[in-house]
Amino acid sequence: MFEKSLYDLIRGLRNHKGNEKEYIQNSLKECRAEIRGQDMDIKATALLKLIYLEMFGHDMSWASFHVLEVMSSAKYLQKRVGYLGAVQSFRPDTEVLMLATNLLKKDLSSTSPTTIALPIITLPHIITPSLALSVLSDLLPRLTHSHPAIRKKTIVTLYRLALVYPETLRPAWPKIKERLMDEGEDPSVTAATVNVVCELGWRRPQDFLPLAPRLFELLVDSGNNWMAIKLIKLFATLTPLEPRLARKLLPPLTNIIRTTPAMSLLYECINGIIQGGILDNSDDASGSEEVATLCVSKLRGMIMLEGDPNLKYVALLAFNKIVLTHPILVAHQEDVIMNCIDSGDISIRLRALDLVVGMVSADNLMSIVSSLMRQLRTSGTAPAQGPDFRASPIEPAADSDDDSPEAAIYSGNGSSQELLLPDEYRIDVIDRILEMCSSNNYGNLIDFEWYIDILVQLVRTAPVPNTVATSQESEFSSRNMASIGTSEKVGIELRNVAVKVKAVRSHATRAAESILISTYNGNATQLTAGSGVWKPISWMVGEYAALLASPDGTLTALLNISKGFVNAERLVVYLHATSKVFSYIAGDYQTPWTLERKTMTSLLMARVIHTLEPLAMHPDLEVQERAVEFLELLKVAAEAVVGQAPSIEELGQDAPLLLTQAMPSLFSGLELNSVAVGAQKNVPAPSTLNLDQPISPNLSRLLQAVESSSFDETDEDEFQAYYHHPETSAQSILEPAINRLHPTPDGAAHSYQGGEESYLDPDIVARRRAERLERNKDDPFYIAPTDTSGRSTPLHNILQSNNGTTLDIDAIPIMKLDLEKSIVPDSHTVPKKATISGARHRIQVAADETLTASGTSTPRSETENDRLRVGRGKQSLLRVDSSHIGAFSLEENGAGIVDFENQQREEAEMATAMKEVEKLRLEMQRASERIQAAHGVEGTVVKKKKKKTKKSDANSVVNVKKKKKAVKAPIEVHDADGQPSAEAAEEGIKPKKRKKKPKIEEEIF
Repeated sequence: MFEKSLYDLIRGLRNHKGNEKEYIQNSLKECRAEIRGQDMDIKATALLKLIYLEMFGHDMSWASFHVLEVMSSAKYLQKRVGYLGAVQSFRPDTEVLMLATNLLKKDLSSTSPTTIALPIITLPHIITPSLALSVLSDLLPRLTHSHPAIRKKTIVTLYRLALVYPETLRPAWPKIKERLMDEGEDPSVTAATVNVVCELGWRRPQDFLPLAPRLFELLVDSGNNWMAIKLIKLFATLTPLEPRLARKLLPPLTNIIRTTPAMSLLYECINGIIQGGILDNSDDASGSEEVATLCVSKLRGMIMLEGDPNLKYVALLAFNKIVLTHPILVAHQEDVIMNCIDSGDISIRLRALDLVVGMVSADNLMSIVSSLMRQLRTSGTAPAQGPDFRASPIEPAADSDDDSPEAAIYSGNGSSQELLLPDEYRIDVIDRILEMCSSNNYGNLIDFEWYIDILVQLVRTAPVPNTVATSQESEFSSRNMASIGTSEKVGIELRNVAVKVKAVRSHATRAAESILISTYNGNATQLTAGSGVWKPISWMVGEYAALLASPDGTLTALLNISKGFVNAERLVVYLHATSKVFSYIAGDYQTPWTLERKTMTSLLMARVIHTLEPLAMHPDLEVQERAVEFLELLKVAAEAVVGQAPSIEELGQDAPLLLTQAMPSLFSGLELNSVAVGAQKNVPAPSTLNLDQPISPNLSRLLQAVESSSFDETDEDEFQAYYHHPETSAQSILEPAINRLHPTPDGAAHSYQGGEESYLDPDIVARRRAERLERNKDDPFYIAPTDTSGRSTPLHNILQSNNGTTLDIDAIPIMKLDLEKSIVPDSHTVPKKATISGARHRIQVAADETLTASGTSTPRSETENDRLRVGRGKQSLLRVDSSHIGAFSLEENGAGIVDFENQQREEAEMATAMKEVEKLRLEMQRASERIQAAHGVEGTVVKKKKKKTKKSDANSVVNVKKKKKAVKAPIEVHDADGQPSAEAAEEGIKPKKRKKKPKIEEEIF
């Protein structure tokens, strides 16, 4: 027969491109037939082919017994194939594994190093607790084998056994420690020992402190970089336990950082210095500052290396740890960190984003936020993958012999496309912007007007939630709750600025008004009626209605979004804001009560009533309550308006007091301020509050009536056309400022202060430019930008616009200078720099109101970066739970050893003993109660019993001892006839000494 070898199988697989599945199935059939034969060579060849096909995903667990047969072969080449098959196919639950125990013990005792190595390298893959207990006695002598390779493999295998069977460390640790302390040991064995010690050290570092001198010697003298990395990691866990190690480790670690060309060792040294707390060493502040500067400079070099994103990533991780202790040093590296913000790797962007939050200050806040806003505005959005998204299956295909590996790897098109940002990343960026600007109660923020414009831009840039909307409902799926929460966070931040910063309250309110009206007019199509931003901005326009630029347009927008199918919680806020804005519009007592005002007020009330009437039957009780309250109030006000005659020339009339005084008084009073988070917990609950008492005895019947009633759809408003068309013409004042300015030529040069155009919308940029011009129009040092092109200077444009084509010299303004005062300054005056009249000053921010013992008044905005991250347990690459090793002590004297089996056994014995003690205590208590009862009837004194007993047993030492023991036993009680009491018999109290019954009877009775 001509059986196919492994090379024939691989060659045939390559020759059957496109038909690999059929060829593999035929090959599996052939292997099944060959492996069942008696020829060991054919069996080993078939097993080798099965191992190769198993790496393609084909199961070979059915051949486990045949694997065991090949393992038992006397030939080394066949035995090696069998052990390889065991590594690939055997699992802890393999049935034939118990049959392999004797074979493994036999091969471990072999005299050939090559044969011994086979079971040693196989055991880590198939080990079980029972198998570890069986082979441990045969494996330990291999630690003293004459061949270094056997000692090295044995040490690593023992660690794997310890993960499954921790008792392995009890006899193995002294031998492992001996290998570590042996200075003449082979370097490979020492390196393996250091690896095992480091893996055990991070679990119980206190057990490895005595090894610190030897480990330090290996760190200084050995030239193995990988061993040095392991030692540095171990010392990072030992340093917190022994602070003196920090001073000892600083010189060698600094030397390695300065001299090593290996980036991996360089990073581990820096990471070890950080984790070991050397940078926080208060004893040597100058030394720690010098080390921190050295680490930061090396990390900067790692980031600036082109073409290696891994170095950038680990360097940013180290920066994130150093920024906690040395933020100023990290802030000096702002240029390289901001370059990482624009990296094509999302993971690098996220790490850089974590870093900029920690290094932000008042000086670099605006530049950092501007860079992030530019990134959000210019980058595209990655298409979302829905729940039905399925990746295309990958068909296994074999490359031909003629194909180049590089061609197979880089077969795709190499065209570079613009990086598309996923919504999760955009949400993270927005959260970090809000966190940086609001940190420390806006301590780093100087220009609040700029921040308000940023918030408006964030509302437009926030990811659009995917809605599932119909004509009857508008609900959002759970996967879009993050996007909804992001827009609502921006709105809440805008509201916080309006509440806390009174100086910019008007600007913030008009920004909220612009968002509301622009959405109503269709200018911001990305915002929907269900967007989370509407709730906070609706509260703003209602609370600060007096600061609105167009109250009529705001009320129209509020009525429009209130008619949509929105969340009941948001609808409550819309109704409250509508009532406040209407109260402000109708309550103007300064405007004469003319016929025009009366008519407009009547029409406005009719429209509001028409919007609120369907909401009076809303299923939500709070919406229904607010709609009914405001609806009834409007009806009463409408009757007052009809009954109040308008003013005429002869007789002036005032507006109804219900509109000018009664309704505004409902919403006026104390100013609402922000309240600290912990203040509500300190408010005492009223003593008369009973939450279990129902509000109404007929509440259930009312709820059933509401549920059974039909909720009709909102009809079209007959006043829509009347209000919609005039408002579009009247909204010219809200038209973007860029439409009212002269168009800027394409070739106009940008100002050196520019950059806002790259991350703000044109209308916001134009409005900011107009405000800047208005603020600095009287400043002689401010050069305003010009819209004209050519050789004319700004001064020439000013003169030409004021004097016409002819130049009037006399019309040029001249500033009068008092040279005498400037030459002889006052001794009390301090020379100051020329300041711009429109320069921005620090704005006072109100703190949150709080009660006593309620915690901080203004808590920081807690984000993902400030939260304590829940540390995940270190998962072993071997996929074995090793958490129980942390409670296993390596001390020889047994101090501190935690044996769970003994502990459970002792606890069980203690519980049994406690039950016995409690039982005896109850028996003694019952017996003493019976004796007391008997004493109460007969009045006998028990002291005579003790005297007589001593006399009778005076010559007997044994009797005295028995008498002492009898004190602990319950006392026997007899009846009048001299027989044991029935109650005592029921209780199970047996008499101990029959011969003393008559004496006790005589004494008691």
